[in-house]
Amino acid sequence: MRQRGPVTVRDPLAPILAALGSGRAGSSDYDLNPEVRLPPGRKLRAAGVLVPVLCGGGAPRVILTKRSSALKHHPGQIAFPGGKQDAGDPDITATALREAQEEIGLDPAHVETLGFLPRHETVTGFDVTPVLARISAPFTPLPEAGEVEEVFEVPLAHLLELARFRVEKRRWRGDWRRYYAVPFGPYYIWGATARILRNMAEMAGPR
Repeated sequence: MRQRGPVTVRDPLAPILAALGSGRAGSSDYDLNPEVRLPPGRKLRAAGVLVPVLCGGGAPRVILTKRSSALKHHPGQIAFPGGKQDAGDPDITATALREAQEEIGLDPAHVETLGFLPRHETVTGFDVTPVLARISAPFTPLPEAGEVEEVFEVPLAHLLELARFRVEKRRWRGDWRRYYAVPFGPYYIWGATARILRNMAEMAGPR
C-alpha cells in the first residue's frame, strides 16, 4: 500500500503576503467620488491601524471593533484597532501595536507583524497605514471602556470575496458620497475600514 506524504496546509495569507511590497497604489475615501478635487500639498496626519488575523483554533478570522456610541467622532462605526501616531512612537508599526493593546488588550508579544497594506487617505485628514499581523496565541479581548463597545471576529474568507463588497452612498456635508461596504451579520462594515479590506481582497486575487 502506497503511503501518502505529509499534508501541506497552505497559509491562507500567502497570496496577500506575496503581494506586499508590490508597489500597489494607496486608496482614498474619495476613490468613488471622482468629482472631488483634492488640494495639492494638503497636509495629512499619520495614523496606524492593525489588521489582526487570528489564526489559531479553526479558520482564520479578522479582529474588528465597534466603536462606542458615546464617542464624539465616528460613534458606533466598525474599525480596526488603531489611531494617530504619537510623538513617542518610533514608527507606524509601534503606533498600531500600542493602539491595539490600549483598545482591545492585545499583547504585542503575541503579534507577528507581516507588512503593510496600501495606505489609505480618509476624509478626516489622516494618512492611514494598515499593518497586517498574524495572531497565533489564544486571545481574550479586553475592550477599552468608553471607546470600544465590542470586539468581534469576521472569517477571513468572507472578507476576501470581492463579490461581497458593494458600493453604497449617503449624504455627507451636503453632497452624495459613495463608499464601499462589506456587511457581516449584524455588523455594517463600511467606509475606510471596508476600503482597506477590499484592498486586501484584491491583493489576494480572485476566489
